[in-house]
Amino acid sequence: MEQRQLGRTELNVTALCLGTMTWGEQNNESEAFAQMDRAKAAGINFVDTAEMYPVPPKPDTYATTERYIGNYFKARGNRADWILASKIAGPGNGISHIRDGHLKMNRQHIVAALDASLQRLQTDWIDLYQLHWPERSTNFFGQLGYRHQDQDFTPIEETLEVLDEQVRAGKIRHIGLSNETPWGTMKFLQIAEARGWPRAVSIQNPYNLLNRSFEVGLAEIAMREQCGLLAYSPLAFGMLSGKYEQGARPAGARLTLFSRFARYANPQSQATCSRYVALAREHGLDPAQMALAYVTQQPFVTSNIIGATSIEQLESNLASTELQLSAEVLEAIEAIHTEQPNPAP
Repeated sequence: MEQRQLGRTELNVTALCLGTMTWGEQNNESEAFAQMDRAKAAGINFVDTAEMYPVPPKPDTYATTERYIGNYFKARGNRADWILASKIAGPGNGISHIRDGHLKMNRQHIVAALDASLQRLQTDWIDLYQLHWPERSTNFFGQLGYRHQDQDFTPIEETLEVLDEQVRAGKIRHIGLSNETPWGTMKFLQIAEARGWPRAVSIQNPYNLLNRSFEVGLAEIAMREQCGLLAYSPLAFGMLSGKYEQGARPAGARLTLFSRFARYANPQSQATCSRYVALAREHGLDPAQMALAYVTQQPFVTSNIIGATSIEQLESNLASTELQLSAEVLEAIEAIHTEQPNPAP
């Protein structure tokens, strides 16, 4: 599988990354092990998790995903074969069970979160440690417009200083951002370079055919600053696979199980999604593979984070790397995007 340089580091990650947010909720441990085995056999060397996983977050499943991965490393003895990414959770509703419920990106929380993740993951180091979302109020998780709020949040200098200490201690190798804005990304890069602290090597944001907002301000930063996109939700919670067409709700599917995942299910998204699904089928393509191939082939994407709840889904996702979209298909995708840009930011 194709590998791409992670930021300005010495690490090369595969163009597909194995996402894990369903493990512990929709997938049990044996299924998680099977997914990691299959991904590794296909050449994937990159796995992404988070202290908060699985999603939706609940007290009784908190950090189960990291425990599964740690048990996998112990059972297989192959930790060194993987580039491991995890994340520290930020403040928000529904996560009062994590530490004190008033999460900060300060010294106390970063050290506590990192040490706990290392223990669960049964490893001495995390290759890429990411800030899951900003502590400050800004436009992420479906908010397209920015509305300013005066508030206190941990200074970026403090966050970077403690992350620098963790890098020097050997607990993490590199740092990354997630759900960040152009202002936040450039601020982290600017302060890091001025102070000689770790420079963000990636930004993990949503990117798919229904949400290309990353292109507006962040794509240029990703290219010019070598802070590439780790694209999450490339199938828009499975919408772009076509399995939810005409209101279908397959048994065991995420939108069937969890009503909270409505980000990509608004009327304009459903209508636009139907057009992309029809386009794929018109050209004899699997809709999910077309959507994944589009994301993977973008020049600002370092790795495309694929998630699956079955080996069959994983096999289909893996096969997307063999698909090269024709000029005709790409032109049709752009035509749909022009008529309905970013229906689900």
